[in-house]
Amino acid sequence: MEQTATDTIVLIHGLWMTPLAWEHWVHRYEQRGFKVITPGYPGVQQGTAGVEALRRDPSPLADLGVREVFDHLADIVSGVNTKPILMGHSFGGTFVQMLLDAGYGTAGVSIDGAAVKGVFALPFSEVKATFPVLHNPANLHRAVPITEKDFHYAFTNNLSEQESKVVYDHYVVPVPARILFQGGFANFTPHAATTYNFANDDRAPLLFIAGGNDHILPPSVQYENFEKNVKHSEAITAYKLFPGRSHYTCGENGWEAVADLALDWALAPSAGELN
Repeated sequence: MEQTATDTIVLIHGLWMTPLAWEHWVHRYEQRGFKVITPGYPGVQQGTAGVEALRRDPSPLADLGVREVFDHLADIVSGVNTKPILMGHSFGGTFVQMLLDAGYGTAGVSIDGAAVKGVFALPFSEVKATFPVLHNPANLHRAVPITEKDFHYAFTNNLSEQESKVVYDHYVVPVPARILFQGGFANFTPHAATTYNFANDDRAPLLFIAGGNDHILPPSVQYENFEKNVKHSEAITAYKLFPGRSHYTCGENGWEAVADLALDWALAPSAGELN
């Protein structure tokens, strides 16, 4: 597939987060001369104001689903003059994968991405991390907060409790539980919202980045996704494991190495498992 030069990067946040989670990456990529766009989900404001607003009133998230967010992101990405590089963390990585499948982006990076339909890896730590939301069907149409304890297990297990609390206080908002239900039960749902064509030869290059100490989305999830893409598609697909890194890999110490590798690869994609 012919690559198109771009001057724009779109960073897509995951669940329990807002665009503020990308603040360090924005600065780093702008220093390299790129325009950086950090779209929020529908109804999510930018900056600390967005975090504070959703903590006071999480109703904009209460019935938000995968397709609503995807359509919103597609509108934003399609408005960029040249096809941008797309990067996403956690469920943001899932949206990147789906956007590439739909023809958007010049390259995509899924960082600790959640599974699309057809990926069956379900490690115990992922079940434990999502159980507080998924155990109660009544949560389906709610925005559900995460406790400091659960956040520390799911996201920031490499940090101390005190360090994790600082991250929690600065970034964390309730989760649109409908998105989590749609993703978690996709393999049992006909025409699931996270349906993806593994055999798409025309999509842009896609890199999966995994953290070796990620509890909520361990490496087995990304690696199965990578393998199925390689098996069924001729499009460039790559995989990179960062041993020892948690789900908070975009913010914990050493995040610069993850950010630099993601951008360097997107500018010159290569296939296979990266060293």
